[in-house]
Amino acid sequence: MSQSNSRQAAIDQSIAYIDSGKFEAELAARVAYRTESQNSESLPELHRYLDENIIPAFKAMGFTCTKFDNPFDGFGPFLLAERIEDENLPTVLGYGHGDVIRGQDENWSKGEGPWKIALDGDKLYGRGTADNKGQHTINMAAIREILEMRGRLNFNAKYLIEMGEENGCKGLTEVVEANKEAFQADVFIGSDGPRVDPAIPTMTLGCRGAENFDLVCDLRDGGHHSGNWGGLIADPGIILANAISTIVSARGQIQIKEWLPEEPSALVKDALSKLTINAGPGAPEIDLDWGEPGLSPAAKVYAWSSFAVLAMITGNPRRPVNAIAPNARAHCQLRYTAGMDRDAMIPALRAHLDANGFNNVQIEPPPAANAGGFEASRTEPDDPWAMWVHASMERTIGKEPAVVPSMGGSICNEVFTDVLGIPAIWIPHSYAACSQHAPDEHILMSVTRTAMPIMTGLYWDLGEGDTPETLA
Repeated sequence: MSQSNSRQAAIDQSIAYIDSGKFEAELAARVAYRTESQNSESLPELHRYLDENIIPAFKAMGFTCTKFDNPFDGFGPFLLAERIEDENLPTVLGYGHGDVIRGQDENWSKGEGPWKIALDGDKLYGRGTADNKGQHTINMAAIREILEMRGRLNFNAKYLIEMGEENGCKGLTEVVEANKEAFQADVFIGSDGPRVDPAIPTMTLGCRGAENFDLVCDLRDGGHHSGNWGGLIADPGIILANAISTIVSARGQIQIKEWLPEEPSALVKDALSKLTINAGPGAPEIDLDWGEPGLSPAAKVYAWSSFAVLAMITGNPRRPVNAIAPNARAHCQLRYTAGMDRDAMIPALRAHLDANGFNNVQIEPPPAANAGGFEASRTEPDDPWAMWVHASMERTIGKEPAVVPSMGGSICNEVFTDVLGIPAIWIPHSYAACSQHAPDEHILMSVTRTAMPIMTGLYWDLGEGDTPETLA
């Protein structure tokens, strides 16, 4: 059988894996682990997911496995699986996370809740199906298909499974920095996040950063009768609302110049010009007049900053009383792009509030669950590995994949680009309306059925000897 025919045979076999129900069976076993990393009582379950399921799966493929405890107490571990066939071959580092957000069991309307998968038409429901157990199950299965067809990979594979992504990847940087040689590779190729459109295979080259903080106006110890004191004493809720109105306009345009990126490069502009956001059924309608004027929706979310008030409170909205509240608090988030100075963002906000007369509004660290944030980082579209992955995907699907300069969300991308110093490329297997942090999380089986050939073709091509590393 020719190499071309062997590649197609491996792809056909990977599709048969999906159609046979074996994918659903493997994913069901993984979804059944209640790996809620934001629940402090779930730490044993985070270890159990690796020990009982993931490590045996990698060992069956000839990988050696090393588990690293998190340097921070109470946070999930990390697994590094390695299959080194020849030190002279290129080494590819993969990624997935086995932890999930809280199940929110009582709010599910599909199947028997978050821990048992349920198929309804094209949608396969279950906590972690999209984020991220389904995605790393696809990639692990694709590696297995290559081994079954070829007998070897013809490249060196490393795979990182972390158990604390939903806790902000706490500890990951420290573990990788302390074990740099173990994690070192020529390129990072992982899967997380959504496609730009469910029907369009997507390659993502980075992520926006996230800076979370609280704005607080705390004026006095207790509330005071609004009839006796309204109009006489300052209202923290009104002050805070007006302070926020100076940060962002009524239509969402950021007013702090230090929070705005430089104009995107010609390469990034070209990639953006080919993108149309279609999140799929169930997604909210895009408000075209929201955010930075003159930018396309794709540019706004993939190449620009955005500011959001994620939560805000003054008094007790559920049981209001006739009193001027003593304080008000807003939990806020700034998303920003690669190349911006994260250390300058909070000082710029402080200076802006003071210049507008809001020195009584304080900036405080976010709640522990949202502490840490993420750095922004990106691999350029003309990077040799980015172009190579693009060509492999195009060979499989018969058309150009979408190229997203930076995913709108944030993930641990800087660990690979900055700590390890390698190109980082993401191939997402989900879509934006998957309800990944909500009840009824799901993946689309139609997306899964196209993702398997893409990853199988990619891993096949890595073993053909014409990668940037082997041609250098």
